[in-house]
Amino acid sequence: MKVTQATPAATATRTSSKLPRVAAAGAAAALVVLAVSTPAFAHVTVQPEGEAAKGGYAVVDFKVPNERDDASTTKLEVSLPADHPLASVMPQPVDGWDVKVTTSKLAKPITSHGQKIDEAVSKVTWTATGKGIRPGYFQKFPLSVGQLPEDTDQLVFKALQTYSNKEVVRWIEVQKEGQEEPQNPAPSLTLSDAAEGSHGSTAKGASAADSSAEDAKDAKSTAAESTDSSDTTARVLGVVGIVVGAAGVAYGVLAGRRRSSAGA
Repeated sequence: MKVTQATPAATATRTSSKLPRVAAAGAAAALVVLAVSTPAFAHVTVQPEGEAAKGGYAVVDFKVPNERDDASTTKLEVSLPADHPLASVMPQPVDGWDVKVTTSKLAKPITSHGQKIDEAVSKVTWTATGKGIRPGYFQKFPLSVGQLPEDTDQLVFKALQTYSNKEVVRWIEVQKEGQEEPQNPAPSLTLSDAAEGSHGSTAKGASAADSSAEDAKDAKSTAAESTDSSDTTARVLGVVGIVVGAAGVAYGVLAGRRRSSAGA
């Protein structure tokens, strides 16, 4: 049997022919790892704590991530929707941040709880008193808002995010239906439909309370009538007793007189 041995030159040729394929595979693997390890692009968003129902009140959180590696977020300005003004806007204190609420005159006054309102909160600004939101962190800024409108499905809040290096990111682009998400979308709050009968639940409760009050009133009236009846009966019996007693005394006196006359 003849044994053929590979020469060093042949081995080197086969090895060199595999190198491009190995390098290509390695590059592809590196791209996959890079794609997986790259964090998703984060935006300033707004979400309710629980439910944001039309016609009701809600607490909403503006979530602000820091998207820079070399700067901190030091200010957040949120503009409230002018087309659907909110009569009540109250910020919750956030440690390490000052808050300023700006009100403006309304082009068209609104009515809330029977009162005419001609101005409303137009902007809320949070300013860091310390280092702000550091790279790799996020912060929530809560607001209590209401009454939420009943004639729209969402509210759009435009926001400005300022960094410690003076960079300002404008989250003001409105998402249009059927189109791709814009680069800097404005935070939008989706409103849910009011639960059926939610506006009548208070009335129902009030009706039940009124019914209970009426029942209590009737019971009190019945008790009073019963007491009056008892008092009347007692008075009648007392009078009858007095009359009977008087009659008995009179009969005794008359009988005594008769016996005295008979003895004489």
